[in-house]
Amino acid sequence: QVQVVESGGGLVQAGGSLRLSCAASGRTGVAYLMGWFRQTPGKEREFVATITWSGSNTLYADSVNGRFTISRDDGKNTVYLQMNSLEPEDTNVYYCAVAGDGPATAWNTTRRYDCWGQGTQVTVST
Repeated sequence: QVQVVESGGGLVQAGGSLRLSCAASGRTGVAYLMGWFRQTPGKEREFVATITWSGSNTLYADSVNGRFTISRDDGKNTVYLQMNSLEPEDTNVYYCAVAGDGPATAWNTTRRYDCWGQGTQVTVST
C-alpha cells in the first residue's frame, strides 16, 4: 500500500502561482504513475497531469498545458505541481494519486489510479 499526502494549496489571485506537493510513502516500489486530479462539488473528478515514477514521461490536460508543470524529486519520493497563470476556473480541490504497474494507456482516467490523498484546496480569486 502506498500513502500520499498533498500540501501547498491556498488562496491566490488570478495570474498568480502556487506549487502543490505530494509526498509518497509505504510501498513506493510498486508505483508507476503519480498524478494530479481536481474536483469541484457536484462534478466529476478531472485529470490534470501525471508523471511516471521514473520521471521520464508526463501527460497534461489541455486546459493546463503550458501553465502547469509536473515534476518529481526522486530522493524525496515527492511529486510537485507548479501552477502558473492561475485562473478562477482552476479553483478546485486537488488530489494526488498513485497508479501501479499496468497498461500504458488511460493515464488520464481515475480508474487507473489505486491510492488517493485527501486533497488540498486551491482557490483563485478575481
